[in-house]
Amino acid sequence: MKEPNYKVDFFAGILLIIGLFVGASIAYALGQGLSALLQNDIRENAWYQALAYIITFVSPVILYDVLMVRKDGNRLSFRFASPPLKIYLLIFPMMIGMMLIADFTTQLIPTTGPLLGPLYKMYTEAFSQLLTEPAALIVMTVILAPILEEVLFRGIILKGLINNGTQPITAIIISAVIFGVVHFNPWQFAGALLLGLVLGLVYYRTNSLLVPILLHAFNNLTSALMILYTDVDTYDKFFGVNGVILLITGIIIFGVSFYGLIFKTQINNNAISGRKP
Repeated sequence: MKEPNYKVDFFAGILLIIGLFVGASIAYALGQGLSALLQNDIRENAWYQALAYIITFVSPVILYDVLMVRKDGNRLSFRFASPPLKIYLLIFPMMIGMMLIADFTTQLIPTTGPLLGPLYKMYTEAFSQLLTEPAALIVMTVILAPILEEVLFRGIILKGLINNGTQPITAIIISAVIFGVVHFNPWQFAGALLLGLVLGLVYYRTNSLLVPILLHAFNNLTSALMILYTDVDTYDKFFGVNGVILLITGIIIFGVSFYGLIFKTQINNNAISGRKP
């Protein structure tokens, strides 16, 4: 069955940005209203933050679907087929390799100074609010974020760019950069950018949104469990190994898996380009 050949161009990009701001504004207004009604500021509540997150990321998807896709008589649809087992045996090690690389890279960004110091404090304080509700943290990072973010950044932006004629490698980079930017701080930007490259590549190669969702959930679950149940937040501290050694290990694991996925597997790419399989 032919999938809708929806596209992402400059206008669609602006529409998606507007959708994010609209969603964030609705979430903010809802938080203000409920706080006034309950006479208690609920905006710092972890479960409310999860609700606000849903509103923020669902809004651009709905706006894009209504104004860009349905006007042509189509509707958004995404492929969730599971690839063969051998693909999983390549993509999960590749993701682990990039997780180690991203962890090392993120630590290179200073957390002190007149600019980055206060910004890092704001980031850690905001994240600490989620730690007060471990269940909310898991739901938000392991379920909501992988589904909603992969739908937006891979299912719509990456696929839409390719459908609009952008070269796949360029589309993967663009979607990864945008993925990093929306995390709104340099530490998450660095990690999200690198991991977004893997998620984009895997989506392009497998034609299935299920795969990047699972990889995204795996990455977030690993980080969440490490933060919740250990006293460390980086892999070198967790394993008690020098960061450079883990970096080299990550590069080797990623390189071997990347080579196997790109050069040793045959995967049908028709679905992501909107052609009949």
